[in-house]
Amino acid sequence: MNEPIDTFRQRVFQIVDAIPCGRIVTYGDVARLAGSPRAARQVGGILSRLPAGSRLPWHRVVNRHGGISLPGAGFTRQKTALEAEGVEFGPGDVIELSRYRWVW
Repeated sequence: MNEPIDTFRQRVFQIVDAIPCGRIVTYGDVARLAGSPRAARQVGGILSRLPAGSRLPWHRVVNRHGGISLPGAGFTRQKTALEAEGVEFGPGDVIELSRYRWVW
């Protein structure tokens, strides 16, 4: 019998897919939940390579300060998507983690 292989990438996808609308997590949160607490950068890499048209709510993952790590158009796209879900940004375009952070 062939069992599906559980990979870090698959776990990242499952966790990000479970983040509720209007909530955020950090790259580090996802890495920790996926079983590799020191792999925040790898989470960012995985999400940066999502195929065009992916329905995974990647925009709900932010940096450890509650900010958006993407530059330019990516920043605007992520901020717009979060604001459409009711997430508010404070000074410096930072999200208040204590208010919006999702706890698994």
